Amino acid sequence: MFFKIEADRAKVGGVQMVNGKISFQGIALNVHCFSADGLLIDTGAKALAKHFTPFLNEQKIEQIVITHHHEDHTGNAAFLQKERKLPILMHAQKIADCSEKADYPLYRKLFWGRRAPFQAEPLTDQLYSSNAKWEVIETPGHAADHICLLNTETGQLFSGDLYVSDRFKVMLRDESMPQLIQSIEKVLTYNFGEMFCCHAGYVKDGRSALQRKLDYMLELQSQIAELHRSGLAPKQIQRALFPKTYAVTRFSRGEWDSLHIITSCLTS
Repeated sequence: MFFKIEADRAKVGGVQMVNGKISFQGIALNVHCFSADGLLIDTGAKALAKHFTPFLNEQKIEQIVITHHHEDHTGNAAFLQKERKLPILMHAQKIADCSEKADYPLYRKLFWGRRAPFQAEPLTDQLYSSNAKWEVIETPGHAADHICLLNTETGQLFSGDLYVSDRFKVMLRDESMPQLIQSIEKVLTYNFGEMFCCHAGYVKDGRSALQRKLDYMLELQSQIAELHRSGLAPKQIQRALFPKTYAVTRFSRGEWDSLHIITSCLTS
């Protein structure tokens, strides 16, 4: 298999970031990690190690915070722990899973690489870096252990995969749209401006972007409920709202599918 891999860097508002991009047969995915005030927020995918290592080696990192356990965010955690003896903090719920051999579908291992085991410590609701206090905000939905980080000194929000885009057409099988709605509503109660998303990158007006996503999800949830009340089954609702079949659905053998958006709304 031929995967095209590249990476680029940027600096915004005192935050250093690297963005790795992997493409294969019409599917293109990317992931960022961020360095701010001695914190490294996520570590990127193992498949990006060659491209991320120069960036990671240049950063003055005192601790690593993981927004959630998915392999595109934790892929280089073991390397950094071994080579630089850095403490790794993450939600307690997935610490045990990350200490063992990675268990996720083959297509994700081919795309993102195989995450090596690492040892993490549990996050509390606050943490401190050299010059800032950070709020740790539990935001399940995309993953059960998902968290966002808010730098209370700068008002910068590090949103993991909570945002990604205003609109989406497919969802992971184990994601929950109702939980995502609740999590975004929760984050919008905090005072922040700039947002750093692990896939969209830097978003200048993070509050407006999250509000747009929330509005889209609430409208979509309403449409799903109305179609269900009219007697349509989940696959009929899918054909009405999402008539297109996306390449990622075929590639993932259905782990990513628009149908999961509908079923997550109807089974909550």
